[in-house]
Parts: sequence; structure tokens; C-alpha cells
Amino acid sequence: MDSINKLIELFRQFPGIGPRQAKRFVYFLLSQTNAYRDLLAENIKNLKETIDICKSCYRYFPKDKIKSDKCVICRDPRRDDSCLLIVSRDVDYENVEKSHAYDGKYFVLGGNIPILEKDPLSKIRAKELFNLVGHRAKESGLKEIILALNLTVEGENTEDFLKKYLGEISAEYGIKISELGRGLSTGLELEYSDSETIKNALKNRG
Repeated sequence: MDSINKLIELFRQFPGIGPRQAKRFVYFLLSQTNAYRDLLAENIKNLKETIDICKSCYRYFPKDKIKSDKCVICRDPRRDDSCLLIVSRDVDYENVEKSHAYDGKYFVLGGNIPILEKDPLSKIRAKELFNLVGHRAKESGLKEIILALNLTVEGENTEDFLKKYLGEISAEYGIKISELGRGLSTGLELEYSDSETIKNALKNRG
């Protein structure tokens, strides 16, 4: 396989990218200068050195001078420790944060659970979430878990799983499990919701 087709196959692995779009990416790169291609390659290579994953909420964040294993939000004492909002992906976290409608902490699952999945624990960070909830309930007075997942079939399946998975520990510590209220349309991903819609969904959660 030549370099063009190898790149096409690599781009096809990106979320939502089909063969035509992948091919456009490759020919776009071929039309650019060597300096542009070198800059792109350098930044991709530097991801490992400049980006880390938070050991608390599991979102990706830029490394800073403090060299902490936690992101700025998890380190921020002004954030509300009594509330934990769960999202599927980093882009969902970014959209909620951009709305300025929430001042608690987050947890990124890293995906969703497909329907009829035989090993759901392998698809999301369920064990890490369970451990975090237990720790926060004992140490930080966690009072509410908000399930801010996509209103898709997989998102709803993940939500149902988490309600059962966290049911016992939430009952033990009196933690409320809520979900986003009206405002989000069925089939819509949180990534594409505007700030006003997210504000209303959080306000009307239950």
C-alpha cells in the first residue's frame, strides 16, 4: 500500500470520517507546503509530551508548570465538590463548561455502551467512576450525580447502565442521581447543543 492509501486508511479511523472525506484530507495535505505538513506532524508528535489525562475526571488537559496529575478544574477549590457531572467525551465537557451553567466537578466516561454489549465495563471508565464516587462521598460530601449523556440509543443505554451500576453506592450515601431535563432533542449529541439549551437542561434536571 502506498503512502496516499495508508493515510486514507488512517483518516478513516477518525470519528465520522468516511472514505471520501479521508481522501480529501490526504489531497489537501499534498497541496500544502512542506512547512505546513512539518508543523502538523510536529504538533501531532508533541501531543504525548504536552497533553496529559487527569487522574480525577479523566479529561485531557495541557500540562503546566505545576506538574500536577489533576486538571485545573479538579484542582480549583472554588468548584462545587458536592456535584459530579458525567459526560461521555471531552467535547461534551467543553460544551457544558462553555455554557457557564455549571460550577461543579466532572467525569469523562470515554465513550458509550452499545446496545447488546456483552462487556459494558470495557467500553467506559465505570470502575474509575465507581471508585471516585465512593471517595468523593466519604471525603467531599458528594450529594448529586448528573448524567449528562447524549440522547441517542447508546447514550440512553449507558445512562440505564450507570443508574444500576451506581444504584447501591448512591443509596448508601444518599446521593441523588439526576439527568438533564427538557431542552435537549431526542437523538441529539451534547456536543452540538448550544449554551442556552444546556443551561435549560441543567436547570430542569431531575
